[in-house]
Amino acid sequence: MATGYNLQANGIRHHLLHFQGDGPPMMLVPGITSPAITWGFVAERLATAFDVHVLDVRGRGLSQGGDLDYALDAMAADVVALAAAAGLVKPVVLGHSMGARTAIRAARQAPDAFSGLVLVDPPVSGPGRRAYPAAWNWYEDSILMAQKGCSGDDMRRFCPTWTDEQNALRAEWLHTCQLDAIRIAYDGFQTDDIHADLPHLALPMRLVVAGGAAVIGAEDIDEIKTLAPAIEVRIVEKAGHMIPWDNLDGFLAATLDFRPAGPAN
Repeated sequence: MATGYNLQANGIRHHLLHFQGDGPPMMLVPGITSPAITWGFVAERLATAFDVHVLDVRGRGLSQGGDLDYALDAMAADVVALAAAAGLVKPVVLGHSMGARTAIRAARQAPDAFSGLVLVDPPVSGPGRRAYPAAWNWYEDSILMAQKGCSGDDMRRFCPTWTDEQNALRAEWLHTCQLDAIRIAYDGFQTDDIHADLPHLALPMRLVVAGGAAVIGAEDIDEIKTLAPAIEVRIVEKAGHMIPWDNLDGFLAATLDFRPAGPAN
């Protein structure tokens, strides 16, 4: 059972869902159009090993939106500030897609704030690199449809492999994703250089790769391992970019045994 709560941090109001567990604290930062509630089925399972707090990223879900800074540095500063405001002592940050890029930048901003990073299929686009493979119109068209009101059956056009329940939940919540916030984050995939952050990170890290997606290739894994030699890599086969939606057991096998830095490690 999740408990929702709101906190003031980094100058705005943030909404989070808490899935109580007995393990070390974890802040879960979803991707570009995933309000916290859509990760509930995953967080429930992660709570067998971690005490999980799932963030509604600014401009999404029940967190503050409107005329805000939606760039990567602002989202990363939110994670740093929220860890302190929530009283989470050196949490693990598990970030998916945009959330993984946010986790990398947050750890660069505050090297001692976290005990580990689990980076789930982060876009490896950036200056001088190949573009992120998902087209902008996929996001825009689905958000505009959700703003008018739509059903799970309508959403299936955009997410054909998802279950009825997953599509219904996305149809219910996607309208909370502020279109300009999504556009700024999407454009940031092409302009923000997260690769430059990686050599500065000394904390335990694990890269979780969707084996059935085009976001991260073998050459990208090699480059990331060159930049961060201690990083662990797990590949979840038969999974697209939304790994838990396609292969939940594989995702859990790739994440639940992650061990953060600490006195016992």
